[in-house]
Amino acid sequence: MEALARLLERLLWPSRKEEEAEEEEEEEGRSPDGPQSLLDAPRCAQRPHGGVAASCALSFGASSVQGWRAHMEDAHCAWLALPGVPPGWSFFAVLDGHGGARAALFGARHLPGHVLDALGPAPHEPEGVCKALRHAFLSADARLHALWPRGEPGGSTAVALLISPCFLYLAHCGDSRAVLSRAGAVAFSTEDHRPLHPRERERIHDAGGTILRRRLKGSLAVSRALGDFAYKEVPGRPPELQLVSAEPEVTALARQAEDEFMLLASDGVWDAMSGTALAGLVASRLCLGLAPELLFAQLLDTCLCKGSLDNMTCILVCFPGAPRPCEEAIRKKLALDAALGHRVAELCTSTQEPPSLNTVFRTLASENIPDLPPGGGLYCKATVIAEAYSEFCQASAERWVKGHNGAGPPAGTLSSSALDLEA
Repeated sequence: MEALARLLERLLWPSRKEEEAEEEEEEEGRSPDGPQSLLDAPRCAQRPHGGVAASCALSFGASSVQGWRAHMEDAHCAWLALPGVPPGWSFFAVLDGHGGARAALFGARHLPGHVLDALGPAPHEPEGVCKALRHAFLSADARLHALWPRGEPGGSTAVALLISPCFLYLAHCGDSRAVLSRAGAVAFSTEDHRPLHPRERERIHDAGGTILRRRLKGSLAVSRALGDFAYKEVPGRPPELQLVSAEPEVTALARQAEDEFMLLASDGVWDAMSGTALAGLVASRLCLGLAPELLFAQLLDTCLCKGSLDNMTCILVCFPGAPRPCEEAIRKKLALDAALGHRVAELCTSTQEPPSLNTVFRTLASENIPDLPPGGGLYCKATVIAEAYSEFCQASAERWVKGHNGAGPPAGTLSSSALDLEA
């Protein structure tokens, strides 16, 4: 399935890859050394995992994909239960490195410990917990600074979710983002920390910094992060008032019965889908009975097919109010898959020479197809389409071989191996 998804991506966006790479170099690159190089084909392998805390009716799923990037710089952590605090507390975080993975890996490994140290055995909610999260991020950054090789660039954005029986606490710095779905709609979303944001710009200018091409000193596109110590050396200013600050923006949300799920993701996901679109897609997949960790294979493949060039990591935390499996939704999904398979076969037999997979997909995209997944649309069905196309070509090749005493298929007949040649 991964090979088919990879093939589809290569067929659909060979030229767009170069165009978006140029755009990203101008607008979105964050590393002082410039944007990462891109691979000739995306690495689509995922290792989804998840868990359930029955005592507090929580479940989670997480996955990541390297994608088109030459290196994987994302990291994440998930703690369904936290030691040393009362029952019912959990912690999750997504970190997106730039200029290397060192800061992201450090944060995934050590940030939970700094949070626990700051919370203490009897957290005071909500003000004390918000203060503890700010302290935890800053103390983790100070520890990272003590270990960081002098003069080496790199840092990491971060978004963290701390759950108590009564509150949802979000702490973030940079452009990794969180979205809360409540009663079928997006109820809250974090706001990215960019140099041109008025509050961030004021701090940068007060510290003597400049903003060029929407980046700090023309280089860094985020204004808060772990690491990036070359931007934290202004004399006489505390850590939270440096050019780049590791102080997180913290929000406390009182839990409600209508809370459905929380999404934490690196910016590669948000490059492809809005918060509303992603929440709609997740809700529709939960209605199919998919476990959170199994949902991500489709979600991240969809983001790849929609053109994301970055590493992608996503954590889904489901609350008791999350959508339940729905027989009607499952029936519609099966009917849609069958209809797409039938339509692919029709398109492949409508001409003397079978069309390319690229042509099949673009033809389907121009048609009015009912019951496509919200948020993902036809991109969410890319693997279904690729599989149907592959099966048709394989069957065609086998029929030819049987009808011609074992001879290979003629030039106008595609075999499954010929699919790779098209890419």
